[in-house]
Amino acid sequence: MQQLTSLDELRAWRAQLTGTVALVPTMGNLHEGHLKLVDRAKQLADHVVVSIFVNPMQFGANEDLASYPRTFEADCIVLAERGAHAVFAPTVADVYPRGLEQQTYIEVPGISEILCGASRPGHFRGVATIVAKLFNMVQPQVAVFGEKDFQQLQVIRLMTRDLSLPVDVIGMPTERANDGLALSSRNGYLTQEHRAAAPVLYRTLQRIADDIKADMKPETVLQTAASVIEKTGFSIDYLELRRREDLAPATASDRELVVLVAAFIGKTRLIDNLQFER
Repeated sequence: MQQLTSLDELRAWRAQLTGTVALVPTMGNLHEGHLKLVDRAKQLADHVVVSIFVNPMQFGANEDLASYPRTFEADCIVLAERGAHAVFAPTVADVYPRGLEQQTYIEVPGISEILCGASRPGHFRGVATIVAKLFNMVQPQVAVFGEKDFQQLQVIRLMTRDLSLPVDVIGMPTERANDGLALSSRNGYLTQEHRAAAPVLYRTLQRIADDIKADMKPETVLQTAASVIEKTGFSIDYLELRRREDLAPATASDRELVVLVAAFIGKTRLIDNLQFER
């Protein structure tokens, strides 16, 4: 497995390839959910590149950029075992040579301002910009993302379509622990007590989906669900039922739905979602 730490190294390696390339963008601190994306990428292309870059543009002023877990050596070991062909781990200076303040950026209107975008202003500007840059750098035919960050996935799909980028964006189902908690690099922030409480999020999403499929009123269902989550010790950022395609508020005629939640337990912010059909 090649370890590429500069854009020049990446381009030299990319230029000698034949066949198709799949990209798996990550911020490192890899878990089984990331590795399942690598497995899928191997099925879709001849060569798999995993990027590891903690992107400062998508972090807010009071967020965890400085403390975000960085485990590059361990990540490379598990990626080599999983059969990735290259790791691309550029420096901030390589990605943003003129600095963040002078960087040209990409913004996907509408969808970037709701849900996580409302709570984290500028977050999806950072996401769209880094993913577009990675697409330009790696020149993949396909890119694989997890569905746990469902809003992020939809932002990237819209950005790719709007900019006519020749990349097939693939979503993969959320990988979960045995108790249902979605795997996340930020789960490492949880105390033992908070980790024991955290699976209530997914259990509650399942109950919401069941109740709405049983024709219960969404407003009542969501209100009851929020009470259950808060009694477990969470502070809810949002709990919303949305149309799956564009994350617009769900109407009675919408059939393909997603329920999304973001909530704090202690200082840790967790997100999750569940797609279902009514």
